[in-house]
Amino acid sequence: MEFVRNLVGCNLKRSFLKASIIHLQYVRCIRLAEVGKLETPKLQGKYETGQLILHRVFGYRGVILFPWLARVYDRDISNKKDEKDNSNFNSVGEKEVKGRTHTFYQVLIDQRDCPYIRAQTEAVTFLGNHESSRSLYAIPGLDYVAHEDVLPYTTNEKAALQHELFDKFLTYHPDKEPCFVAQETLRTWQKKNHPWLELSDVHKETTENIRITVIPFYMGCRESQTTSVYWWRYCIRLENLGELSVQLRERHWRIFSLSGTLETVRGRGVVGQEPVLSKALPAFQYSSHVSLQAPSGHMWGTFRMEREDGYAFDCRIPPFSLESKAEPSTPNVEI
Repeated sequence: MEFVRNLVGCNLKRSFLKASIIHLQYVRCIRLAEVGKLETPKLQGKYETGQLILHRVFGYRGVILFPWLARVYDRDISNKKDEKDNSNFNSVGEKEVKGRTHTFYQVLIDQRDCPYIRAQTEAVTFLGNHESSRSLYAIPGLDYVAHEDVLPYTTNEKAALQHELFDKFLTYHPDKEPCFVAQETLRTWQKKNHPWLELSDVHKETTENIRITVIPFYMGCRESQTTSVYWWRYCIRLENLGELSVQLRERHWRIFSLSGTLETVRGRGVVGQEPVLSKALPAFQYSSHVSLQAPSGHMWGTFRMEREDGYAFDCRIPPFSLESKAEPSTPNVEI
């Protein structure tokens, strides 16, 4: 998969002309297979539903289901002190960061690529339908992709993507552009699950060439005896922008609840792993969950990183808010 990403990247650097996309399949021996024609990435405007893509960082094949407009709080970008409009500011932490509107996409991942990408493919999770249930269930093969991470391509294959929801959500129309068109099933599913899928805030910060991106999602509230328990999931992406390999060794979280509690969490690695971010494999993405006995709170922390030359440092996780919202209904992921 990394070979694919580098190959496509080289083609883009040479020119923005269409190029054949070669994809690796891991069998007993490595073989190359052409999957389509690379298109010019859009610098302006949005991609449409049904657009086939390669992920710029993780290299997987996917298809765009629908766009999201999010507020991106990038702590690497300095803010003007004379900014008068504070309505779009995030003030968690020691400095205010202005949110800038940016387009992301809900993407369906080709299941053939899932074993080879360094991102959890069951990261979009929901609470159980019962009010007292703490069970979680996931929709495999869904991701949120920033506009700049989209490498669009076309193909003449009717079955361009392998995912159980592909044929239920999209139908093939060779005379359309793109040639995969949304079915009513997709529109209905999007409308029913909008509150639980919606991406609203994205937080970014870079330390020692390691960029951390955090996207929190509110999942809902469940009653636990006499207490209301509020749940969030959060997706974290680590990306090495430097030349030297770096390994994540430890995590350190601080979780503040509006109820007045402050919890500290320390541990080795993340989700049972201590990923290495190298020049060849620069990124890792995972999701986790947090619950509070209050409708809002804050999270912040650090990752302890160790560089290949032995230098260790703390990489800041950008502070982010945990905010609840009205719950019109329980999630309905049935198709």
